[in-house]
Amino acid sequence: MEDCRLQVSHTLQSCLQSDGRRRYATPPQQISAFNRRSTPEVLIEKSEDWLESNLETIFGEEILDINPQGPYNVHFPIRRGELNIHSKVGGSLTSVLSDLQEIWEYVLQCKMDIKLRDLHLYKAVLVIPDIYHRGHLRELMNLLLTKIGFGSCFLVQDHVAATFGAGLGYACVVDVGDQKTSVSCVEDGISHPNTRVRLEYGGADVTQTFYWLLQKCAFPYKECDERLPQDAMLLKSLKEEFCHVNLDICGSQEKSFKITQPGKSEVVYTLQVGDEGIVAPLSLFHTELLGVTGVKKEAKVQKPAALQSDPEDCFDAEYLRETGRRGAKEQMDQSQIDGTGLPNNDNPEEDIVVDSLEVDRDIKPYDKEFVLPGGQIIGLDQAVLQSIERCPNDELKRKMYGCILVVGGGMKFIGIGKWLQNRVGLQIPYLFRSEHLDIVTSPKEMDPAMTAWKGAAVMSCLESAPELWIQSSEWQKCGLRILREKAPFMW
Repeated sequence: MEDCRLQVSHTLQSCLQSDGRRRYATPPQQISAFNRRSTPEVLIEKSEDWLESNLETIFGEEILDINPQGPYNVHFPIRRGELNIHSKVGGSLTSVLSDLQEIWEYVLQCKMDIKLRDLHLYKAVLVIPDIYHRGHLRELMNLLLTKIGFGSCFLVQDHVAATFGAGLGYACVVDVGDQKTSVSCVEDGISHPNTRVRLEYGGADVTQTFYWLLQKCAFPYKECDERLPQDAMLLKSLKEEFCHVNLDICGSQEKSFKITQPGKSEVVYTLQVGDEGIVAPLSLFHTELLGVTGVKKEAKVQKPAALQSDPEDCFDAEYLRETGRRGAKEQMDQSQIDGTGLPNNDNPEEDIVVDSLEVDRDIKPYDKEFVLPGGQIIGLDQAVLQSIERCPNDELKRKMYGCILVVGGGMKFIGIGKWLQNRVGLQIPYLFRSEHLDIVTSPKEMDPAMTAWKGAAVMSCLESAPELWIQSSEWQKCGLRILREKAPFMW
């Protein structure tokens, strides 16, 4: 990590400002000396105590007001972009779905003022990850239509929704969230399965890297503990306020931040920050810097349909393969009766290869995995390049290199879109270089964290939307089979 930090720092020093001058950096020793001398300024002697709560369940930011040592378990139903199933308290699939139900019902009643008994009059659009688990989708549909009681629902993948929200017909979508980064190529409302990848790092990992860099230059708030929700939120706000990729900002910047926690005095700290504010966001490209967060060195890709069979799905890949093979065998037997076939074999089924079936082709291992030779997980620019390289034809690759859409709330740093554009632009294969590379970071002047939600809302209003809605009565009658007919993606 230290080698990588030095490498990124040297790269930044060799960069130029917009007026052509060389960048300069304040020596880290000078910044550390200032921060060591920094003492907190007390604004209010003693703030209110922790909120005493006797509620069984507390939701959202309200947990920041209760004592972290109190008698509560903190549950995160979704983690790293999928249902958070683990071996500790609240980690079973049933518990996760129960938590989701409680959260959604709480929001519907308390934040949106909708009575649960009226939900049969409402429709819901469920935005799902581009890399999905079929069993989890079934459970989520069951939750919305049977347990919570919406009248109807349809599914849409987040990257497809993002292109609708941005008003684009096609794009290589880069979605950087808090805990995951996903990339896929979307054309005309279809996300190409081979191009999908999910990497287990995001904005929260940048926050921890930034904290590690601040500690290296004597961060004055010594009692900070990133495991406590209150301090974790403070570090997140410091990252959002201090981090950027603006090469014109050189040397040390003097910043201040306030700490207000129940039971403690309200204080203001002053500190100096140098290039740490640029190095932390660039950890998305230099993933060795994310080592502080223990990021897994694996990338998730879409599992083929044949590896996600379900007993409720009558026409799954297994069924297609078996019926296809049986048909081929019967044909072969007939040709042997006619005297035109191959010599008889003890077990003719072993010689039959049904390579026309798409499901068999899908299972072939990928040529390249989304990792570097040393086993290090790839950075954002490499993920974009490898995803586009998996497009089925050159025409589609050319279109994708021409339009890259960045969405999600984990990469809202000034100037990072330009950095991504330069990194990708330098590595585009020669065949596709003549095209204009366009990186869209805030489509329609909209917060990129909202793009996918906006797209889902747009889709629900389309003229073709009535064909997508799955009624609760249909779901109870047909179950998973209805998704094969109505899901707007390759089931």
